[in-house]
Amino acid sequence: MSPVDDYRDLLDAARHRAVEWLDQVPERPIPPAADVGEVKDALGRTLPESTQDPRAVLDRLADAVEPGLLASQSPRFYGWVIGGTYPVALAADWLVSTWDQNGGMRHSSPSTTAVEDLAGEWLLDLLGLPAASAVGFVTGATTANLVGLAAGREHVLRKTGWDVNTEGLTGAPRVRLVAGAERHGSVDLAARYLGLGAARLVPSDDQGRIAVDALADALADGEGPAIVCLQAGNVHSGAFDDVGAAVAAAHEAGAWVHVDGAFGLWAAASPRLAHLTHGYETADSWATDAHKTLNVPYDSGIAIVADREAARTALGIRASYLVAAETSDPHETVPEMSRRSRGVPVWATLAWLGRQGVAALVERLADGATTLADALARIDGVEVVNDVVYTQVCVALSDGARTQAVAAALREEGVAYAYTSHWQGRDVVRFSVSNWATDGAEVAATVEAVRRAVAAVDGG
Repeated sequence: MSPVDDYRDLLDAARHRAVEWLDQVPERPIPPAADVGEVKDALGRTLPESTQDPRAVLDRLADAVEPGLLASQSPRFYGWVIGGTYPVALAADWLVSTWDQNGGMRHSSPSTTAVEDLAGEWLLDLLGLPAASAVGFVTGATTANLVGLAAGREHVLRKTGWDVNTEGLTGAPRVRLVAGAERHGSVDLAARYLGLGAARLVPSDDQGRIAVDALADALADGEGPAIVCLQAGNVHSGAFDDVGAAVAAAHEAGAWVHVDGAFGLWAAASPRLAHLTHGYETADSWATDAHKTLNVPYDSGIAIVADREAARTALGIRASYLVAAETSDPHETVPEMSRRSRGVPVWATLAWLGRQGVAALVERLADGATTLADALARIDGVEVVNDVVYTQVCVALSDGARTQAVAAALREEGVAYAYTSHWQGRDVVRFSVSNWATDGAEVAATVEAVRRAVAAVDGG
């Protein structure tokens, strides 16, 4: 038997199990039915002493794992900002694994580099960002934020005459990191990795938008290099900072400006919603995640830096055993020297949807959130607590205990899935509309599920 036959048999089996799973997702209960311990037991906790039949291993894996999976691809999953997966993106991702190329160097994989180059160029065009920007494909929004902040750290320290690559941070001028009070925790995490410490927090308004006047005051109240982190899409309200005004204030103070746009950056692709991102093209770096809004598989973070040389200086490396490209290699603007070609599914999805299709997707998600909010507000006792401007809906009941109980009842039933958070001093149930398959019928089914949950909690 040819080695290709081994691949063929196993891939046919994997395809069969994958299609079975996808067939189940729309109607199966969304929460996992097995916990970690139960899945370990089903897999078998002891390492086998000898080689096993590969088909039996694959079947055991699928049988053991599927009960413990969260059906986050469900069109009624709203628990976090997690998109579904378009068929074309999933198929392209399978090809990426089959080709098994290191996406870090042009010389070693010119084909996948070409695909990612085009994907990056198309993204810059689609999102209205500077055409000469560096685009790096990373694991997720946390790493994308790290890239932007790393480039900013190198840039602002170099302006003071300090070379952080040579001298390190010990003895360097302290870099002031300034962010809104409602920045996402991934910004704090990225700053921690980079040794920037805790950000100075600027007040935000009741929708989580940074107060621009307070930002200007915070930058004036201190000396030395500064990085400002803004937000395109608050994780609770979906609100967008006034990026244009904030960038102007930050640049006046000589600061680098990074925009965390994990799911909100995509609003720029819609002519109807682009006003939400007005002025953000004047920033210095941006982070987003194609899995959250473009609906491609994990992992698909995207880091964009306007000053390509700042990104290369902060993150790049050259070595004698690496065949360096005449321009730059993909690994020079991201933290990884070796990685899968994760930009390929992004290209496939953009090539399939086109400009109008991406705009329609973003608008459909935003419209779904508006429709959901309007319908939930008509349920007795349910209050929508945010201004619904994009894809996020937060609701609350009369007190925190009832809010938590309704969310628990909703998840226990498993028809729709949302999770609680704490925002503006209240417990809320947060619905993130992120799945391409969430249509009017799925929104209506979600509303009825919430209605049942409220009735169950109230004893009706």
